[in-house]
Amino acid sequence: MPVIGLLSGTDREASRLDAIWRGLNEAGYVEGRNVAIEYRWAEGRLDRLPALAADLVGRRVAVIVVIQSAAAPLAAKAATATIPIVFSIGGDAVKLGLVSSLNRPGGNITGTTFVYNTLAPKRLELLHELVPNAAVIGLLVNPKNPASESETSDTQAAARALGLKLIVQHASSSHDIDAAFANFVQQRVDALTFAADAVLNNCRDQLVALAARHAVPTIYFAREFSDAGGLMSYGGDTMPIV
Repeated sequence: MPVIGLLSGTDREASRLDAIWRGLNEAGYVEGRNVAIEYRWAEGRLDRLPALAADLVGRRVAVIVVIQSAAAPLAAKAATATIPIVFSIGGDAVKLGLVSSLNRPGGNITGTTFVYNTLAPKRLELLHELVPNAAVIGLLVNPKNPASESETSDTQAAARALGLKLIVQHASSSHDIDAAFANFVQQRVDALTFAADAVLNNCRDQLVALAARHAVPTIYFAREFSDAGGLMSYGGDTMPIV
């Protein structure tokens, strides 16, 4: 029976697993009948990913499927140059160094990107249109995400072009988020945007609740935030497939 290794930067999320199982079923595979899956969850602790990826390689899985965080496919790529790797991320796969180009990935890795991170300037522009009098904008970033540096730089450039002041706060856990929001409130930000990140996505209920509690207009990078009660979102539509 072939074995699939599934590596995730966060924890178990039903919608994504349902999509994976559905895709396998459409291809004629049923877990436990003619395919097995080894699950490895980093639970937001991205420093665990290299060891989890190495464990899957040691078990000689047939393929490694990587979801939730750009750090996960990077860990898998570093762990093996022979086992096929299929990723699903929100960042720029070329800029992250995962593939050589979008049309010719090269090596043993390929996948899908939903361009969440590259749409950061557009999110800021839409937020500015929604709240034109907002002069100070907060940006929440998970510094452990490999895509965060480029997204922060892109957002800073967009803020300068619009004549806005950008306040950047870091958060890589639920506890960090509470502290970051307290700093945003203290610095009197007029509106908020977030750098796209799987860990922050998993904390969406907390983020939406804090934005509502402090009455701060916020734009999010994924539709799940709006479904959870967030004001607005702009990003790749992953709902039908992941």
